[in-house]
Amino acid sequence: MESVIRLAISVGGSALAALAVCRAADLLARFADARHPETPLWGLLRRCRTPLYVVVLAALLRWTYPMASPGRGPLEEHAGAVSRVLLLCLIGGGAWLAVRTVAAVVESSYARYAGRSRDAARLRRVRTQVTLIMRVVSVAVGVLAAAAALVTFPSFRTLGTSLLASAGIIGIVAGVAAQSTLSNLFAGFQIAFGDMVRIGDTVVVDGEWGVVEEVTLTFLTVRTWDERRVTLPVSYFTSRPFENWSRGGAEMTGSVFVHCDHSTPVALVRAHLREFLTTCDTWDGRGWDLAVTDTSPTGITMRAIVTAKDADDLWTTRCAVREELVGWLVREHPGALPKVVTAPAADAFDRPWENARAPRQRRPRQPARNPTRPGDAPSD
Repeated sequence: MESVIRLAISVGGSALAALAVCRAADLLARFADARHPETPLWGLLRRCRTPLYVVVLAALLRWTYPMASPGRGPLEEHAGAVSRVLLLCLIGGGAWLAVRTVAAVVESSYARYAGRSRDAARLRRVRTQVTLIMRVVSVAVGVLAAAAALVTFPSFRTLGTSLLASAGIIGIVAGVAAQSTLSNLFAGFQIAFGDMVRIGDTVVVDGEWGVVEEVTLTFLTVRTWDERRVTLPVSYFTSRPFENWSRGGAEMTGSVFVHCDHSTPVALVRAHLREFLTTCDTWDGRGWDLAVTDTSPTGITMRAIVTAKDADDLWTTRCAVREELVGWLVREHPGALPKVVTAPAADAFDRPWENARAPRQRRPRQPARNPTRPGDAPSD
């Protein structure tokens, strides 16, 4: 009974002490966040409350548990197993706390950099690099924690010691982070630091147009215009060609094709297009043009060129121009719309070339008559 009371005091006291430490740390971080609103570091550090509680509680229990079972008893029999479990919790909680702390520092640094920089392309590049670095750090901390946990078991102590070696750490970090092959790891770093693809870039892959939403060491997620997610391996972007519309600037130029009749007043269409673009909000004013790019026996093809600040505005501008030109031609110049010439089939009597090919019919021969000379009397 005495051992049970000691155990309850040990567990309860450790839990209350850990809660008090975490509460004090949270209040300190909240106070620092109020004093320094220019940096989000202290507010982000408040996310570490849970892993900090786990670490402090495990450490206090490892210290107070031997005091709860000073003599022989049921608690003393399981002291080794309980101590090992608490040590594993301490290692896991320490790794969790380290990852949360590093993430808070990195996110705070990125937020301060984003507040000073106005270059959207550079911000996307830094964000991609920070994301991949955080994933590598998380994997490295996880491998270290796993190796430290293996060391606590006598049968796995040799394996854990080898994992803690420098060469073993590098190999395990590369293998676990890549999850498949080293090529994905190198492809991920090439994408991050080679500035090939960044989070927020507009890309076209496999005929799908979308925005890069997530970049990891193994895959890349593209959110398409219809809210679908296309997941591709990172090695795809290092081994195959793809379109990056955000590379070198988000401004884009697009074309709109309109098929019309030969009688279309091209000059009037060009003037109306210029007038309409001045009222179009998504047109950036960099350039425009309208020209006849093709002709055929049935009509002509007009191409209108417009510009916009990004891919979304370009799509909207192209649709607006197409609708406006077609509607204006219907209202003002309906004769300029493309025509399909149809006529009823002619009768056989109206096609002399077919009559000429028909076989000629022979007239029946008339019976011969006996010619009579003038003055001859008719025979009896």
